[in-house]
Order: sequence, then structure tokens, then C-alpha cells
Amino acid sequence: MTDAPKPGLEGVAQAAKAAGARGLPPVHLWNPPHCGEIDIRIRKDGVWFHEGTPIGREALVRLFSTVLRRDPDGYHLVTPVEKMKITVEDAPFIATRVDREGEALVFQTNVGDTVEAGPDNAIRVEIDAQTGEPRPYVHVRRGLEALIARPVFYELAEMAREQDGVWGVSSNGAFFPIAPPGAVPA
Repeated sequence: MTDAPKPGLEGVAQAAKAAGARGLPPVHLWNPPHCGEIDIRIRKDGVWFHEGTPIGREALVRLFSTVLRRDPDGYHLVTPVEKMKITVEDAPFIATRVDREGEALVFQTNVGDTVEAGPDNAIRVEIDAQTGEPRPYVHVRRGLEALIARPVFYELAEMAREQDGVWGVSSNGAFFPIAPPGAVPA
């Protein structure tokens, strides 16, 4: 017999552990009532905080990342029985590595996800209007993205090829521009 779900952070951890034993939980299928906000913030650099303190246990961050969902009103930690809004400053994950494996670009994230870029997992680059700096992202799963770390983006720039006047990279049959038209990636 399992214990009844506990409210709050402990309940999220309990539900994620139970679901995680079978792979990624189906958070997209769960429709629990909204239970308010929980003081969890994911900074731009990918560090997770709870009540102003960094969550130092990597395993706990990875566990929480499996029950993260993006809804129209923001990011939430979701279990079968509750849904709690959190704060995400940019993207919830960071792509910390990329490898070329045949025709695929395979990214690793700071929370242990492996994702192949392609038609279902696009690479996109925004240009900061104030600084002109690129902000590259790769789709990870169900609307969640990883900010591509600067060293990883430099690796993509080295792999870039020109196609119809645009510099970009190809993966799994899809071409992704990484520099504005007419620009050459650094």
C-alpha cells in the first residue's frame, strides 16, 4: 500500500519518484487542480532555487525537471493531484554539450536529458535587441527548451554551413539558421 500524496514540495518529490521509476511521467495528461505557487525559481544560468537557496542536490533537480510542464500561464510542477506554479527566468534547461552522430546533432542538458535536434526538436536563435547577442535554444520536450550554452553554440558555429545565403546547421533532415541572413557566424 502506498502512502497518500503529501502536499507541497515533498508531494512533488514523492510523485516524481513514483512516476520516474517508469521513465518520464505523463505530465501532459495530468489535469490536477491549481494549488498556487511554490517558491522555486530557475535562474537564467540553469540553477534551481527553493525559498532563495540553491537546490544543491543534482538528483532532486533532475527529479523535479521530470514533472515540469509549460502551460499558457507559465511553468508548473505537476503531479496527478496538484499543480504548482514556479518562476523560470529564461529556459528551464541548459544544453551543455552537442555531438554530431551521423546526421543528427545530439544535445545533453544540465538535467540529464538527451535530445536529437530535428523536425520535432528545433533549434532557434533569438537576437537580443539591446546587445545584438544571440540567444540559442533547442526544444527538449513538450514545449520545454534548453538555452544552448555559449561554448556549445560556438561548436554549432564551427559546424555551420551556408544554405541559400543563410548560415545554419542540419540535423535529422532539418536546417536551422543560427545567424541572421547575410551574417557569418563567429
